[in-house]
Amino acid sequence: MKTFYSKIIFVGIILMIFFSCHQAEENATEASKRSIQILDFGSDPYVFFHEGYYYYTQGSENKVVIWKTAQLEDLRNATQKEVWIPQDKSNAFHLWGPELHRINGKWYIYYAADDGNMDNHQIYVIENSHTDPLIGDFTFKNRIQTDSANNWAIHANVFQRNKDWYMVWSGWKERRIEEETQHIYIAKMKNPWTLSSERVLISTPEYEWERQWINPDGTRTSYPIYVNEAPQSFYSPNKDKIFISYSASGNWTPFYNVGLLYADVKSDLLDPSSWKKVTEPVFHSNPKDNVFGTGNLMILPEGQKNRHRFIYHARTKPNDETGGVNSRSPRVQEMKWTEDGFPVFGMARHFKTEK
Repeated sequence: MKTFYSKIIFVGIILMIFFSCHQAEENATEASKRSIQILDFGSDPYVFFHEGYYYYTQGSENKVVIWKTAQLEDLRNATQKEVWIPQDKSNAFHLWGPELHRINGKWYIYYAADDGNMDNHQIYVIENSHTDPLIGDFTFKNRIQTDSANNWAIHANVFQRNKDWYMVWSGWKERRIEEETQHIYIAKMKNPWTLSSERVLISTPEYEWERQWINPDGTRTSYPIYVNEAPQSFYSPNKDKIFISYSASGNWTPFYNVGLLYADVKSDLLDPSSWKKVTEPVFHSNPKDNVFGTGNLMILPEGQKNRHRFIYHARTKPNDETGGVNSRSPRVQEMKWTEDGFPVFGMARHFKTEK
């Protein structure tokens, strides 16, 4: 058994070194060498841009907070407000991946939470009809049932194609027994708080870089966990492709990285064959600059034309020693696009602190 674990650790280390060297050669000049840390601590960063302001939120243990700022680099000095503290114990703990969206003139926040047992994570949505989400009050709308068996579900992300809305998320195919596997699912939405179709599996951890759960020093979870999580949807510049970035491997390891799915914008998005997966990570740890655990990547909605940036979280140590939301920090970095409309994120860089 020790030999088996040693092989997994060795493969993970070789993969990390290979991908770092390979992408350094391919993309060193393709994206900015500057990464800006916009807060000292925070995981699962999410940004919504509306009428000249960036609205930022991130994961928490027991509440949802929104920051409002005209300059994302000035987030430390932004106005902020606790907009939601769940009172129902079924969703009062481990509030992961909150996302703010404006749909049909109302604000919606999607978040995952549980009753104190992380195995019971489900997706919830709250609603605010005010024009400013920091002024109006959010009210509980619904728990989104993702399948008839109420399987574990986290990291909801919604997007619109033409008149239709879709939700993508990370979930279990079935209850964990001896190992855990997180998949990416998609479903069509009836309204902002209800799905109208069965869930469809579009990505599963199939490559070695998606299945790392043991740290280089041998520390590990008590059972194998294979991860596809934190899906984020976005369009190519000419709107002919839909992309979904997602995080892969254990976030407690230095092998946590970002994968990419894509589909033709005119395809049937509920057909698994419409989705293609890039066979290597598109963004990952950079040991040379002490950047580890890169994940939860989303392309920023920007107020300025021709400005292309993305936000992600990472930490400065290989292992997540605390296991909490304060082990990482949100960073912003510039990106580019290829001529055929694929994103180029470059290398994760040593950050510059904005204060």
